[in-house]
Amino acid sequence: MGRSKETFSKKEVRDRQAKKRKEKEKRKLERKEQGKSSLDDMIAWVDENGVITSTPPDLSQKKEINAESIEIGVPKAEFRNSIKLRTGILKSFDESKGFGFITDSENRESIFVHVNDCDSTLKTGCKVEFETEKGAKGLKAVRVKVL
Repeated sequence: MGRSKETFSKKEVRDRQAKKRKEKEKRKLERKEQGKSSLDDMIAWVDENGVITSTPPDLSQKKEINAESIEIGVPKAEFRNSIKLRTGILKSFDESKGFGFITDSENRESIFVHVNDCDSTLKTGCKVEFETEKGAKGLKAVRVKVL
């Protein structure tokens, strides 16, 4: 007959695992006897102000919301703000490269301008009227007109 393959350390590990299972089962039974389930302890409610509470909301103050009135994404064109024309002075313009910068007269912001977005020839120091769009690296002047 061969010897048992179970060593002392394997038996010790198995006994420890069995002890843990028994303790876990004991704690589970204690929780059941108290009448509280762990799920009830974990539920949290958020009130109309965004505060987390342990009490459920008052259903009498519930408001009906039309799901179709919720707008996701960009608002329709009729509700967007009208595009405001801005004015400024052409701070610098490189004719050989075809780009320059306009200093906005309202907030002194430097805005990029390209020759393709202009209706006439630009010269450094001239006053211009323009609209802005988001470009690859920031604001970009479009539909530029010399005043």
